[in-house]
Amino acid sequence: MGFRGRRRGVPVAALVLALFAAGCEGAPRERSEARPEARPEPAAGLALPVARVCGAPAAGPARAPAGAVPVDPAVVGDLVAKTEAHGPGTTFWLRPGRHRLAPGPYDQVVPKEGNRYVGAPGAVLDGRRVNQYAFGGPAREVTIRHLTVENFAAPHDEGVVNHDSADGWTIERATIQHNSGAGLMAGARQRLLTSCLRGNGQYGMNAYKAGDSIKGLVVEGNEITGNNADDWERRQPGCGCSGGVKFWAVDGADVRGNWVHDNRGAGLWADNNNDFLVERNVLEGNDGSALIYETSYNAVVRGNEIRRNGLVEGRAAAADGDDFPYAAVYVSEAGGEPRLRARTDRIEISGNVLEDNWSGITLWEAADRFCNSPANTSTGYCTPLVGDVRRCVRPAIATAPLHADCRWRTRRVEISGNRFRLDPAAVGCTTGCGRMAVLADRGTSPAWSPYLGGRVAEAITFAQDNRWHDNAYAGPWTFVARDPGRTLDFARWRAAPYRQDAGSTLSARDGG
Repeated sequence: MGFRGRRRGVPVAALVLALFAAGCEGAPRERSEARPEARPEPAAGLALPVARVCGAPAAGPARAPAGAVPVDPAVVGDLVAKTEAHGPGTTFWLRPGRHRLAPGPYDQVVPKEGNRYVGAPGAVLDGRRVNQYAFGGPAREVTIRHLTVENFAAPHDEGVVNHDSADGWTIERATIQHNSGAGLMAGARQRLLTSCLRGNGQYGMNAYKAGDSIKGLVVEGNEITGNNADDWERRQPGCGCSGGVKFWAVDGADVRGNWVHDNRGAGLWADNNNDFLVERNVLEGNDGSALIYETSYNAVVRGNEIRRNGLVEGRAAAADGDDFPYAAVYVSEAGGEPRLRARTDRIEISGNVLEDNWSGITLWEAADRFCNSPANTSTGYCTPLVGDVRRCVRPAIATAPLHADCRWRTRRVEISGNRFRLDPAAVGCTTGCGRMAVLADRGTSPAWSPYLGGRVAEAITFAQDNRWHDNAYAGPWTFVARDPGRTLDFARWRAAPYRQDAGSTLSARDGG
């Protein structure tokens, strides 16, 4: 699961717009939902309901449901034994108390297709820091409800619940907490509903499946907090392997109504994905970005409250003299693509309230990151427009369509109808905060790269249809274009040659 560290840029050369004309391979695919053309209104206060799940989890049934098999916490391994003894589609009711597995590190529950596991009030499945996994195996359509799963010791990049990323699981009103690795993995059509993912060592959920076949993922109404407790970005700098939720190679996800807060690192991190809806979430107090959308395509990000994100990482960067605009919403080598089936053919960021984050929204492209480049940290991967990384070589990569299609481009991003508020005193900032940005670094390697010099910086800024418009700003905002050293005031940002934020307003003194 690749990650590119943020790169420092330098001033770029003159415009080279023609160099990044989009190439086409086949006709655009039909989209499932047309993009509305109405002029957006800036978001009002929103004041969304907060999914306070962890503090008051919904209690499970006090008596066994009809036909359910009771599981006794006093008998070590009772849950595994009864799962093995009964057929597919069985419901198991875990009595109140602390349930334990046998003491081997690989002892785990291996459900059968359609099994249901329901916890009584106070039912806990405890790994005792001995067992690595709670629920694994390939069975589909498994349901886990009203159960606390804690203290499992999954290895790095692995998960405790649905360890093998089986399809069609439902995790509802569950608490998955204080585990190593990821609390939860994901398969296709998985539904994570009204659950608490708290204090897990690496991720709350790692939405990754071998073969990249996750489709139709739903994450709704959950509280996701305090994850990456083991601080993996410090242990493995630049690993890109931490946060509240990491999505890898997911095609179609609805992320709605969640409270994602106080995670170490990013709140939500989507890498190598397509067709996301991120709607009506409260994203606040995460050490890094609230949302990273990286090497991905086609997303709707609307109606979210995004507050006090990135303060830890932003302050640390400023103290180190790093001038990169660390943003609450970070779009990195990601854009709209009509050739991929999705609910939109753009990245639409609209109707959100962003308040007292370290910075606002950054659109970024790393010039040296493309298919078959040594700087492509997603080793072996290419864009879905090409697929075969071997095609992206000289001389073909220097001409259309591969010149455009061999790199993940930040393009067709529309940022409209949002409210951005900044009070530097509340953020604790004297320099480096309160920025919007569209930028890239200089291409430097390999020697055969067709993207050397300032070509990518010019393209992302002027030629790839990235637009801010009809937003409302309060506070001392500044704007960055082409490279981190090029800081603009609101008037210059709106004037030629940038021509951003048509129809937007700025009240520079209203952020406090």
